[in-house]
Amino acid sequence: MTQPLALVFGGSRGIGAACVQALAQDGFRVAFTYVTKPDEAKVQEKAGQIKAYAVDVRDAAAVQGFFAQAAKDFGTRPQTVIVNAGINQPYVPMGQFTHDNFRKLMEVNVFGAFNVLTEAAKDVLDGGSIIGITTSMVRNAVPGGGPYTATKAAVESLLRSMGKELASRGVRVNGVAPGAVDTDLFHSGKTEEAKLRAASMSPFNRIGRPSEVADAVAFLASDRASWIHGQIIQPNGGLV
Repeated sequence: MTQPLALVFGGSRGIGAACVQALAQDGFRVAFTYVTKPDEAKVQEKAGQIKAYAVDVRDAAAVQGFFAQAAKDFGTRPQTVIVNAGINQPYVPMGQFTHDNFRKLMEVNVFGAFNVLTEAAKDVLDGGSIIGITTSMVRNAVPGGGPYTATKAAVESLLRSMGKELASRGVRVNGVAPGAVDTDLFHSGKTEEAKLRAASMSPFNRIGRPSEVADAVAFLASDRASWIHGQIIQPNGGLV
C-alpha cells in the first residue's frame, strides 16, 4: 500500500518542522515548504520520505505549482494539507501599529492561507483532511496582539466554511490554535517581560513545545480523528 502524502506549508522551523517529523513518524511521506534558510530546510530531507520546496504562499501560482510538483514527485495527491505558513510583527498598541506592517500580516497570514486553502479544497483526496494553524489568542485578547490575531481569526472563518463545503467528500477540516509556543515566531519582537507574561497565562507557568502542537496536528490527520470535523482544537496548556 502506498504511503499517504502530507503537504506542510511552512515546515522548515518551529511548529511546522515538528509537524513534518510527527507526520513522517505516523507513516506519511511529507512535502513541505520554506521561504528562507534553505540549508536549514534541506537538513530535514530524507530520500523518498521528506522533501523541501521553496514556495512563497503569497504567490498563488507558486502554491498551485507546488501541489502539482509534489503530486508528480510522490505519485499521488495529498491525503492531508497543513496550513502553517505565517508571520508576526512586534506587538505595539493599535495607535502605533503601522499600515505597512498590517499589510504584511494580511499578505502572508490571510492571502497566503487563502491561496493554500483554495488549492487544498480542489486537490486533497476524498476522505482526507485539511488543518490550519491559528492561535488561542483569537479568544484571549492581549495588548498589541490585535492585528496578528485578526489574521488568524480570518483563517478560522475560512476553515469553518470549508468544513461545511467539503464534508460531502469526506474531507475533514479543522484548526489547531496553540497558545504561546517556543518558536522563532513567538520570540520575535517580544520583550522578556512579554514572554514571561505569556508563560504565566498557562496554569503550568510555561510556554508550549512545538512537538506538543505537532502531536495534535498528527492526531487530526489520522483516522483516529474520524469524527472530529469543523473544530478549533486548542493545545495551550490550560489557557482560558
